[in-house]
Amino acid sequence: MIFVLRLAFLGLLYLFLLQVVLALRRDLKQTSQMPAAAPNLGRLVVVESEQPDLRVGAMLDLQPSTTIGRAPHNSIILNDSFVSASHAVVTLQDKRWWIEDIGSTNGTLVNRKEIREPTPVDFGDIVEIGRVKLKLVH
Repeated sequence: MIFVLRLAFLGLLYLFLLQVVLALRRDLKQTSQMPAAAPNLGRLVVVESEQPDLRVGAMLDLQPSTTIGRAPHNSIILNDSFVSASHAVVTLQDKRWWIEDIGSTNGTLVNRKEIREPTPVDFGDIVEIGRVKLKLVH
């Protein structure tokens, strides 16, 4: 009787392992058939910065909605005392980039002009947030 129970347990164990292997194989097959990552939509290049951890020439990839600020929840974190915790948001709408100051203390500038409402940003424009200057590039 114990021998039969051992055989049944061993059979169930092998059946369980087979299910695990089949599930892993199915997941790997689905992952390999996933479309490639979205192409790079744009970047911000650091033009000027007083931060030692943010060097001039650094490339910051943009997502369709990118938040910028000092707090850790932002997509782009700028450790500058002149940058608010939640400073600005850059969004892609109808194949065009827009930037909006979201109530920062020191404001946001595009090409040296302070913005007060959502403003379009073209490639080559300079965005100033705190003491950091960023240039929008492809």
